[in-house]
Amino acid sequence: MDSTTLFDVQILKSANAKMVLKEVAKLLEERGYQPIHQIVGYLMSGDPGYISSYKGARDKILTIDRAELLVFILQEYLK
Repeated sequence: MDSTTLFDVQILKSANAKMVLKEVAKLLEERGYQPIHQIVGYLMSGDPGYISSYKGARDKILTIDRAELLVFILQEYLK
């Protein structure tokens, strides 16, 4: 190996954000909620009460900063 490999933390953050959002959405749907409405409520207000604690969904979404989630969502949308 003669070249330096670049490590991009943003790629890991994006992959983690995507995984968390999908998992939380799935859990909210299992619980009978409309995942998009609940996640938007959380992102807009900052109130984690919008996310059910069912199977740790609330704890999972709280592992990622709301601003980072918004950046990820916007980046995905604008691709």
